[in-house]
Amino acid sequence: MKVGVFCNREAKKFADIRGVLFAQLQQAGVAYEVYEKVEEMGDVDVLIVLGGDGTILKAAIEAGRRGVCILGINAGNLGFLTQFEGVETAEAVRLLCGGFGAEERSVLQVEVNGQTYFALNDALFERHYDAEADNNVVSVRAEIDGKVVDDIVGDGIIVSTPTGSTAYSLSAGGSILTPDIGAFILTPVCPHSLHNRPVVYGDGSALRVRLIEDEPALALYCDGRFCCVMERGSEAVLRKADFPVRFVRRPDSNFFDKLLFKLNKWSK
Repeated sequence: MKVGVFCNREAKKFADIRGVLFAQLQQAGVAYEVYEKVEEMGDVDVLIVLGGDGTILKAAIEAGRRGVCILGINAGNLGFLTQFEGVETAEAVRLLCGGFGAEERSVLQVEVNGQTYFALNDALFERHYDAEADNNVVSVRAEIDGKVVDDIVGDGIIVSTPTGSTAYSLSAGGSILTPDIGAFILTPVCPHSLHNRPVVYGDGSALRVRLIEDEPALALYCDGRFCCVMERGSEAVLRKADFPVRFVRRPDSNFFDKLLFKLNKWSK
């Protein structure tokens, strides 16, 4: 088995966890390579990601494209996407050496202006600031498989995977989806009408998003990273990507236990 470790070697707050992890891998006879940029990833079977959810999101799409399984060790704050906490490095190494299962998470593919972007968590469409624009809100039309869902007036919309349903979409009032559900969720951001509500739809459908005429431009962000600006007349098409992101699954994994633990931690 070939193992890579993706982390920031310069981050002092991770130094203790990182040192313990490296020592345990060596003691177990596991050869590994350390990467600070996801582009450095070599031919590995498992990528240990040391950090928080943001670090995992940086590596997830490239790992998914390569079929590399991710094992996350939380050295950050919330850690919804990690399988182990920072004090559980020994358990993580034992799992790698003893055999493990994997679970697949769906990926969102966004096509706009001839470009393709991917998101493990979510795609956000929000008003692109224009000092000369009169409006402070955007009007977005959403269509699923050619059928109009709604015209949403507000700050924008979030299109989330089940994985991302516990992220920005949740903060905006969206539902929590279990990771095994074959669905996406369309969540309005601060809508100006009470009839604009989150919509859960099957991930076999195509969602088309476009500005209603004469509205300000939209900025697209995938997993929190700026992608592009959608000018008037352009549109985005969102569908399920043809590859998943695979995560190491620990035997005692329980989504609802983790959900309660993380939400209670988040609410403090």
